[in-house]
Amino acid sequence: MAHYKVEQDDWLTVYLKYLLAVFNFFFWMGGAAVMAVGVWTLVEKSGYLGVLASSTFAASAYILIFAGTLVMVTGFLGFGAVIREDRSCLSAYFCLLLAIFLVELVAGVLAHVYYQRLSEELKQHLTRTLAENYRQPGAAEITASVDRLQQDFRCCGSNSSADWQHSTYILSPEAEGRRVPDSCCKTVVARCGQRAHPSNIYKVEGGCITKLEQFLADHLLLMGAVGIGVACLQICGMILTCCLHRRVQLHFY
Repeated sequence: MAHYKVEQDDWLTVYLKYLLAVFNFFFWMGGAAVMAVGVWTLVEKSGYLGVLASSTFAASAYILIFAGTLVMVTGFLGFGAVIREDRSCLSAYFCLLLAIFLVELVAGVLAHVYYQRLSEELKQHLTRTLAENYRQPGAAEITASVDRLQQDFRCCGSNSSADWQHSTYILSPEAEGRRVPDSCCKTVVARCGQRAHPSNIYKVEGGCITKLEQFLADHLLLMGAVGIGVACLQICGMILTCCLHRRVQLHFY
């Protein structure tokens, strides 16, 4: 009977090792996905960051990159801990899983808080940016962000093309008679902004606030979904790690 009990314990340990190895593979893939979303946000969508009042959106992306990198490194440690059945490695692995979970929790809270104030921030900041900062000295990054925003989303102005009538740039001699910036044009050529006709500029398509708000909301949703998916995996991993640690401890004694 004692011999049967030992064999049963060995099978339980082997079963837990396989489960944790499978988990670790998916966990590592999840870390790669988290890091990819963060990098994509900063590389592909960084052109819009200049028109945002706060750095919360960028901070969430940086946290995702950090968490994703930490997950991938932890994944290698997890494979080592499973193969060696070492209690100290399993303990370190559990602590790292917990730390990553807390980091992702912070990123999730930041994303949620930012989402709640997103609409109001855009309404206040984007309108002021177009009026006061576009094409002004020292505002090259903001100017590039606004130009890319209008071209990518096919929009003109904050709420409509009429917003540009109050712009410091449009009212200045530097505008050379433009009624809107050239980036409002459907086909961008030099001084095309002098003709503010719907056939020439994005006039009936509406302003950029609604489109940018929807884009950011969708992106935050994607970031949150990836984070939640990896967090759920981590909870399973922490439970499996505790179980395997317990089995190894029993065998040790």
